[in-house]
Amino acid sequence: MDCKFTNELGTITVSEDVVLKVAGCAALECYGIVGMAAKRTKDGIVQLLGLDNLGRGVIIHMDNDNSVDVDLYIVVEYGISISAVAETLIDTVKYKIEYLTGAHVKNVNVTVEDIRV
Repeated sequence: MDCKFTNELGTITVSEDVVLKVAGCAALECYGIVGMAAKRTKDGIVQLLGLDNLGRGVIIHMDNDNSVDVDLYIVVEYGISISAVAETLIDTVKYKIEYLTGAHVKNVNVTVEDIRV
C-alpha cells in the first residue's frame, strides 16, 4: 500500500519500497548497528544483510490515515548498550521517514536478532 498526500498542488504518492529503503538507510547510519537481520524461517538462522538489501530487515505497516508502523530487525555490535542504540535508532528512523516522505510514524519497534563481535 502506498502513502498518498494531497496538498494545494495535487496528490503525492510515496511507494512502500521507498519507505522501506529510507528506514533501512537510517538504521545503518546509527552507531552500534552492524547491519539489518533477516531470519530464514526454515531453521531460524539469522542472516546479516548488507547495503544491497536495505529493505530487508524492515517491515512497514501502513494505515489508511497515512500513518506508518515500522518493525526493524537489527544486529548490534558487542559491547554497546542495546537500550541506547535502540533509542537512537527509533529517533533517527522516525525523523528520517517523516522528513523525507511526509508520512507520520506512529510506532518504531526494534528487535535485536544478534550481537556481533
